[in-house]
Amino acid sequence: MGQEERIRDGLSFDDVLLVPARSDVLPRDVDLTTRFTRNITLNAPLASAAMDTVTEARLAIAIAQEGGIGVIHKNLPVAEQALEVDRVKRSQAGIITAPFTLRPHDKIQDAEDLMARFHVSGVPITDEHGRLVGILTNRDLRFQEDYAAPIDTVMTKENLVTVPPGTTLDEAKELLHKHRIEKLPVVDEDGMLRGLITIKDIMKARDFPYSCKDEMGRLRVAAALGVGTAELDRAKALIDAHVDVLVVDTAHGHTELVIETVKLIKGAYPEIDVVAGNVVTAEGARDLIDAGVDAVKVGVGPGSICTTRVVAGAGMPQFSAILEVVQETRQRDVPVIADGGIKYSGDIVKAIGVGADSVMIGGLFAGTEES
Repeated sequence: MGQEERIRDGLSFDDVLLVPARSDVLPRDVDLTTRFTRNITLNAPLASAAMDTVTEARLAIAIAQEGGIGVIHKNLPVAEQALEVDRVKRSQAGIITAPFTLRPHDKIQDAEDLMARFHVSGVPITDEHGRLVGILTNRDLRFQEDYAAPIDTVMTKENLVTVPPGTTLDEAKELLHKHRIEKLPVVDEDGMLRGLITIKDIMKARDFPYSCKDEMGRLRVAAALGVGTAELDRAKALIDAHVDVLVVDTAHGHTELVIETVKLIKGAYPEIDVVAGNVVTAEGARDLIDAGVDAVKVGVGPGSICTTRVVAGAGMPQFSAILEVVQETRQRDVPVIADGGIKYSGDIVKAIGVGADSVMIGGLFAGTEES
């Protein structure tokens, strides 16, 4: 191939407009459901970028409540990143299957610290075998002065209202309203605590009907990691925190190290969905798919603060990059995430119009209160 044949035109979002055509679809009839990965569905085609100025738990919660997904950045110690994931997963649930608990002999200060750290308003109290013996809420602490006293001196232990496993949220809502309480422990026939239903979670389900949730009713969240065998420890910690998607996040994803990292993660944890990138060619997408990715992230240098094109002289205009990568991914039934270059809402439309399944955004979210 001659040099003239290798040099070709490329299009960015600013170079393209979609031609209006006749439509019989009303705005209220539009369905924005799409795939983020092979197995993860979004109710809005939006993901927040894995940037340390953009996505931690607060933004990840907000975007998941609106149907998208947030990617927790990796510029954190492993334990802290896993904690951010855990905060998202615990922020909303149909039934909290592993609620925080304390023992009767723990200090009231322990309960105060736990509730402040994880933004919860009450804690079930269990014995050493896991049997429910009481519940402690903010109301029990309202006029408390001795925080060194044991919890069993102030907790509610008589006439506890509980429900058995299998109780529906509608049934729980009736009981919560009837007894004017906000928390409903799920207890089996042996008295063992099996979960917790809260009025707050029921209200969130009502207020955010299109939120992106897993099969247990928890908000979905993704998390970024780097490359190399050392990242397996980070992957394990994130999976233990119930992350939904792992994102191998690099500026240039078409490298041997990225490909090997994907193979390592999928080999060790085949049940977890893995996204990798970034690439801008069909060949790059093909190699990542062969390695086992569940979605391909597209974009080298289109981001508002990305310097790859200036520093390395490498990249491709984003519209053309999506168009090329989609030629490969559509044949393999693998979703495409258009990462970067989104300056206006119209750019989202263009990215999806040319074939992306979702878009990843940093700059537009960076100015929000939740970032």
